[in-house]
Amino acid sequence: MSVLASSLLSVFLVILVGFGARASGVLTREAWDGFDRVTYYVLFPALIGGTLAMSDLRGVGAVAVGATLAASVLTMAAILLAARPVLQGSLRIDGPAFCSVFQGATRWNSFVAIGMAASLHGKTGVALAAVASVAMVPLLNVCATLVHARYAAPRRPRWPALARSLAANPFIWSPVAGIAWNLTGWPMPEIAGNAIDIIGRAALAAGLLCVGAGLDVRRLRRPPPALVISLALKLLAMPLIAYAWARGWRLDGAALSVVMLSASVPTASGSYVMARQLGGDAPLMAEILTVQTLAAMITLPLMMTLVQ
Repeated sequence: MSVLASSLLSVFLVILVGFGARASGVLTREAWDGFDRVTYYVLFPALIGGTLAMSDLRGVGAVAVGATLAASVLTMAAILLAARPVLQGSLRIDGPAFCSVFQGATRWNSFVAIGMAASLHGKTGVALAAVASVAMVPLLNVCATLVHARYAAPRRPRWPALARSLAANPFIWSPVAGIAWNLTGWPMPEIAGNAIDIIGRAALAAGLLCVGAGLDVRRLRRPPPALVISLALKLLAMPLIAYAWARGWRLDGAALSVVMLSASVPTASGSYVMARQLGGDAPLMAEILTVQTLAAMITLPLMMTLVQ
């Protein structure tokens, strides 16, 4: 499990660099806002769309892996939406905070998952992780966008405005574009592929730096209920839900391992960027992501033992 711990520690160190850069005043608040937008609208779409466009998505158990993870996401989303009145009434978790809890409990850090899948299962792991991306990324971002539109805004949005918001969300159109290119079977031109790769390589670091820049360590001294709930749901409940669905599909071997990795990794670094852009509780989202990343160094190896 040293590969898992090493990958997570690296992610956490990049977050600390972003925190140090913001605390030292290297960039102004306005500069960080611009950096957020570049990360959201340029870097992440290039990484997600390019990866899906140029990956081999064929593999044994691909349909079952995708169905298992999609069902797990929808199950967790249903649990959260059903519990929202209780969270709002008893714990005073308002709309923007609920949006961050929702992202924290459902989304996944695909970059960590793909890297670990490659380390554990080689090309088969990468192919299955790419299938996981196809199943989860569009679904998760549609769900997150709808939840933000409904609960982060003071008024219920009109359907035309909601449709425009979904169409403009780069975390939705970039995977759709990548899948569409992949299905054509056309080879990616070398020049275009290299350009996408160069841009995409900056995405993970940029997203994590933005998370660190938005972190307020003073609030970590007294973790709010929303953070604790998100932590328990994502790192404990989600893997168990995924394991139950996986056993129902009779997954085993590399397929089961990739499902558990995908469900057990902390939430996506892009969650903070989305919270900033769509009106969620961005400081809470930064805290959720950072604490989950640290806690996953313990919980992820424990959940992976279920595969064995």
